[in-house]
Amino acid sequence: MDRREVLQWIGGAFGLPALAGITPDRLLAAGRALHDRGGASQQTRLVLDEHQDHTLATIADHIIPETDTPGARAAGVSEFIDLLLAEWCDDDERVQFLRGLADVDTRSLNLFGTVFVQASEPQQIAVLSGLDAELSALREADAIPDNHFFDRMKWFTLYGYYTSEIGQTEELQASIIPGRYDACGPLRRDTPGEW
Repeated sequence: MDRREVLQWIGGAFGLPALAGITPDRLLAAGRALHDRGGASQQTRLVLDEHQDHTLATIADHIIPETDTPGARAAGVSEFIDLLLAEWCDDDERVQFLRGLADVDTRSLNLFGTVFVQASEPQQIAVLSGLDAELSALREADAIPDNHFFDRMKWFTLYGYYTSEIGQTEELQASIIPGRYDACGPLRRDTPGEW
């Protein structure tokens, strides 16, 4: 996926009603600014407790694992999502997301007798595969609710990852001008059609 595809995806797959109607370049700028304000350096969580944060970070790392480039955990995706939940989600969206996060533990307990983060990696993958299969079935039936946890979790993860310094510089290999990652720097078009 190149940078243009990421921008189109972010712009076309709105994860929050608050972001509906925002152009892809503005979404990218908003995500980068959010990383600058909180991101990986955030010391205290605003919404998530320690267990929720660890669960969320583990799920995000399964969505974007470390390969030849760093994964979601290294990009500070869980901290990014915590800030999204605190500042961009309304109370109902936040409660729905946290309910979905708790359901991951419930599914893991029902299947394996342990919470998600204590399950083995194959068990964690089985839980997430079940959620993904459920989401796929809903898509095939054209019945995806706007607030399906795993759909939202994937969107949050990708949005957080691809607007992070790691996502921009190492995964997308974006040219950084003036030679550093400036998360809240303004975007401008140098050449029509190019960023």
